[in-house]
Amino acid sequence: MRKLSLFFYIICFVTTGFAQENTKSFSLQEAIDYALENNRTVKNAMLDVESAKKQKWETTATGLPQIKASIDYQNWLKQQVSLIPAEFFGGIKGEFAEVAFGTKQSMNATATLNQLLFDGSYLVGLQSAKVFLEISKNAKIKTDLEVRKSVINAYGNVLLINESINILERNKNVLKKNIYETTKIYENGLEEEESVEQLQITLSSVESNLNKTSRLRNIAYQMLNITLGLDLNTKTTLTDNLESLTDAFIIIDLLNANDSINNSIDYKIAVNDKRSKELLLKYEKTKSLPRLTSFLNGSYAGYDEDFTFAKKDQQWFGSSLLGVSLEIPIFSSGMRSAATQRAKINLEKAKEDLTEIEQQLNLQISSAKSDYQFSIEDYKNKKLNLNLAERIEKKNQTKFFEGIGSSFELRQAQTQLYTAQQELLQAMLDVINKKTALETILNKIEKD
Repeated sequence: MRKLSLFFYIICFVTTGFAQENTKSFSLQEAIDYALENNRTVKNAMLDVESAKKQKWETTATGLPQIKASIDYQNWLKQQVSLIPAEFFGGIKGEFAEVAFGTKQSMNATATLNQLLFDGSYLVGLQSAKVFLEISKNAKIKTDLEVRKSVINAYGNVLLINESINILERNKNVLKKNIYETTKIYENGLEEEESVEQLQITLSSVESNLNKTSRLRNIAYQMLNITLGLDLNTKTTLTDNLESLTDAFIIIDLLNANDSINNSIDYKIAVNDKRSKELLLKYEKTKSLPRLTSFLNGSYAGYDEDFTFAKKDQQWFGSSLLGVSLEIPIFSSGMRSAATQRAKINLEKAKEDLTEIEQQLNLQISSAKSDYQFSIEDYKNKKLNLNLAERIEKKNQTKFFEGIGSSFELRQAQTQLYTAQQELLQAMLDVINKKTALETILNKIEKD
């Protein structure tokens, strides 16, 4: 019996431990930190940065010494025959003798060192590789900002739904109690049946909203899991609550933040694009410059009628060659000129795009600050409205059960209360989301 009890204890312990391993618990900041390491989009952005680093070195290496080696083996299955005047060998003038030059088999081993001495496009390529790396890093920063924004939105949505469910369940319990009490009063002939029906209509509406919100909760958790980089059906619990998070997101100093767009990641990306177009124009111009390269090689060759190249007494003949090559572009039928003009056009477009981005960012910052300020004001107003709606509903409930108020007035007060409750929850979420949107545009992130 003791062995059986011990067995069940072990099973329960293992099952509990397994369940805990599959449950993730996050505060908002923990969720953001987790997503910035595990979100799949973030991972790809990081890989893009690593790829850009490798490409930068790949570009750099093209101007460094390059060494390559080759081994060639030849075996004439039927040697090529040349015709030589026979008189060279004492033969009849006018006739030709068939002669095969060289041995039937040969092997040649060569090592070559190549060095780029001057190439204008290489110098531009080095600059372009640096800019490309910077573009990849800025893209990673933008990805982090967008993922952070998505995590906050998804986290807030889950909190909103959880709070909505709690409020709807409380409202449901209050209504059930009201219906029970009203039904008793009606059965005693002190109230009309319509009063019970009015409350039942209100209860039906609350239950419908509760069922709908409960179904949305699972979807909200799944959206959060995807954003975090978790499996879709991971059990996730949130340690923050909506009200305290809203209060933490009210930072008036953020409304006075510097409006300069220089720190905005979108502005930096636009500047990088303009810089890349400048380098592309510079690259097209370098195509008219000469290209200077040098090489040094050394080789050994062996010859024989049979395959004797692996023997120690095989004779090898060495040779070496040093050379310099200068390529001078002279005439391209206007191709280089057309490419340069096209690069100039693209640069002009990039300049216009940069100006457009500057104007848009200035407008977006002003709009985001206005939206954030309004969300704070609206949150405070909705908080006051809820207090008033609660007092009105309580007064009407007292009046109704004292027989001096109608069921219609009570239902109207309850509906007003339920609307005020949902509006306050939405106002809380708006404060969180609007602050996040402003921080994303400004690229001004603080630990929440």
